[in-house]
Amino acid sequence: MDETNLDWDDLKLFLAVARAGGLSAAAEATGKSAPTLGRRMLALEAVIGAELFRRLPRGYELTEQGTALLAKVVDLEAQIRPLNRSATKHGGSVVKISAGSWMTHALCQNIQTILKGNDAARLRFISAEHVLDIAHREAVIGIRNRRPEQGVLACRKIGRVQFAGYATSKMIKPWVKVTVKTPSALWLAAQPHNAVNIEVSAPRNALDLACAGVARAVLPTFIGDAQQDLVRVTPPISELAHDQWLVTHHEQRFRPEVRRAIDRIYEVARSLHRRAQ
Repeated sequence: MDETNLDWDDLKLFLAVARAGGLSAAAEATGKSAPTLGRRMLALEAVIGAELFRRLPRGYELTEQGTALLAKVVDLEAQIRPLNRSATKHGGSVVKISAGSWMTHALCQNIQTILKGNDAARLRFISAEHVLDIAHREAVIGIRNRRPEQGVLACRKIGRVQFAGYATSKMIKPWVKVTVKTPSALWLAAQPHNAVNIEVSAPRNALDLACAGVARAVLPTFIGDAQQDLVRVTPPISELAHDQWLVTHHEQRFRPEVRRAIDRIYEVARSLHRRAQ
């Protein structure tokens, strides 16, 4: 039995399948799907060069080689467990949530709802106008402006985002321009008669200037409508309307803390879009 190329993540899955006696029960314990566990066990057997399980109609039964590996993995688990406890004591795993500036702003304002029933999770909000690669684990959960095409990603449609112009009054004011190449910034730059005399590098600063009464800003309606000091000074801008999707890796979504975060974020985002309609 070649043990030089074994990965601890694979061994943890082996341990779960061995203890559960099958894929379905192990899927609940690990957050992996049963087909994924089946593939990982076949891959582990290929690395080791031995059959670890007998695949029976009623479940998985350890072979002699599987029983020998189980004893070694149990010993290894006993050595690693204290290290895991130390990691948990200092915060545990991080659920990274990637979204644009506006949605990150809205999620942070509703953090109590997102943390409800998930207080032990460590959430890391990553505000970025570019798309982080969930397939390669740059983020765990992402809110995207288009449906993903990669097969390893799972998605759920949240709603439709609308944009409009906002200011403190209907009086004509110059526009504030965001220098980041967002769709709303590109739209504003393409308008021939829109005077701009203030530029900002962060979208959030456009909101600050609009609320200060010195400029008009193009904002998502779920942001602009929530500001008591602002009114719409344009109708919804049809060119900027788009669907919004909640995206995660199809395997990571089964982790309990990720599942709870997905449900809470969806609840918050859906509520924002309903209010802005």
